[in-house]
Amino acid sequence: MPIPLFNSIASWFLKKRIHQMELFMKYPNEVQQELLYGLLNSAALTEFGSDNDFNSIKNYNDFKNRLPVVTYEHIYSQIERCRKGEQNIFWPTPIKWFAKSSGTTNAKSKFIPISGESLEDCHYKAGKDMLSIYYNNNENAQILAGKCLRLGGSSELYQNTDSYFGDLSAIIIDNLPFWAELGSTPSHKISLMPEWEAKMEAIIDQTLDEKVTSLAGVPSWMLVLLQDVLIRTKKATISEVWPFVEVYFHGGVSLHPYREQFEKLFIGSDLNFFETYNASEGFFGIQDSDSSNELLLMLDYGIFYEFIPMDESDRDENEVIIPLSEVELEKNYAMVITTNAGLWRYKIGDTVKFTSLSPYRIQITGRTKIHINVFGEELMIENAEIAMSKTARELGLEIIDYTAGPIFMEQNKKGRHQWIIEFRKNPKNIDDFAKRLDQNLKNENSDYEAKRYQDITLAPPEITLAKKDLFYNWFASKNKLGGQHKVPRLSNSRGLLEELLNLNA
Repeated sequence: MPIPLFNSIASWFLKKRIHQMELFMKYPNEVQQELLYGLLNSAALTEFGSDNDFNSIKNYNDFKNRLPVVTYEHIYSQIERCRKGEQNIFWPTPIKWFAKSSGTTNAKSKFIPISGESLEDCHYKAGKDMLSIYYNNNENAQILAGKCLRLGGSSELYQNTDSYFGDLSAIIIDNLPFWAELGSTPSHKISLMPEWEAKMEAIIDQTLDEKVTSLAGVPSWMLVLLQDVLIRTKKATISEVWPFVEVYFHGGVSLHPYREQFEKLFIGSDLNFFETYNASEGFFGIQDSDSSNELLLMLDYGIFYEFIPMDESDRDENEVIIPLSEVELEKNYAMVITTNAGLWRYKIGDTVKFTSLSPYRIQITGRTKIHINVFGEELMIENAEIAMSKTARELGLEIIDYTAGPIFMEQNKKGRHQWIIEFRKNPKNIDDFAKRLDQNLKNENSDYEAKRYQDITLAPPEITLAKKDLFYNWFASKNKLGGQHKVPRLSNSRGLLEELLNLNA
């Protein structure tokens, strides 16, 4: 079939999905309620379902009162049993794949179960929905007339049993349906290469002569690849290498600090940016407007949502937990999910706020554990990303990576934040940068502003310039190059800062 005809037929099928999305947008709470009953019914005869007598749960209040909210540590032993081959523990169909977390919540790796249903009805469905929404918003789109350059992680075999683990992106690539594989580059074999630097070279070798029409991957690592492409080709912009690229589907870390760098790489072309919200535990949101960074909460992916107001999230007992129908605008919530991979009332560690209730749209505000609140400043990732982005833009700077943590009070010295930042080219006046960042943080966060008032509680931030490739070398030392690995932006401890400072000496 000629490519233009295939493109037209495929885009027609994708647009049909929009009508199904309109259904959950119109009846969100009914769709969520029905989904919950379906999950309970499916898992009623599992070990977990029997222990909690799923058959007697008749409504949301029964569900809420019967099952506790859990973290990974609470279900670690069940997951380990499943990894060793036991089945029907928390989900009825076989679970052989586990997404290995990059460990942003704590240093210990997590292994999140991936069922056939979560692959098909969540992650792959989301992939099709990304295309559906994009085509619905852009009638002249031609991304299916070429290939999507994907940048994923590596896959490893868990040696003792018949189960597998790897980055979520690797699991998705390794199980892709044929139609998706045909429209992607590089090949399955290259996408799953474990050695990052060799993989980057192989990706460039295979993709330079392809007709690339879209990009998909984590912004920080995608920039590394695109910079390497320019070095190899000796071109000034990516538009000269791949002139038909029209959209970049991104997620994993905020685009804020990197957007201007992408725009410079695509000078002369009108590159669209589409944000997605996916994690090892599930695919949650997709940007559904070209002009907004709000994410449509996807309600028919086999995920039931609950929310904890952030001022309640650190309580162990009697914490307030509400269903989707009770959320309010512009409040910070920790997300709790129940999924078609057997996670039951699982606190994933992400925080969001709702920007719209009809339909339900969200913005990611951070992680429940990744923030700085040593001095009562309650600085969230969202604040840091926006402030850092604004400061860099004001001074015409490009930021490669950064992290921040506390300098604790000592005797007569006040506490402050220390920021380790790697610039593409260091600022001429680091004190000016520090003052501007401080002011932008105040503008974004009233708690931070209050603690910074006249330096009474919190002293001005300290900026440490990172050597070239500091963060890259830190990833390499952890064997975490590429894929979905990301630097924790904010921390209440100095562990990461000290590691980086030692490498930076």
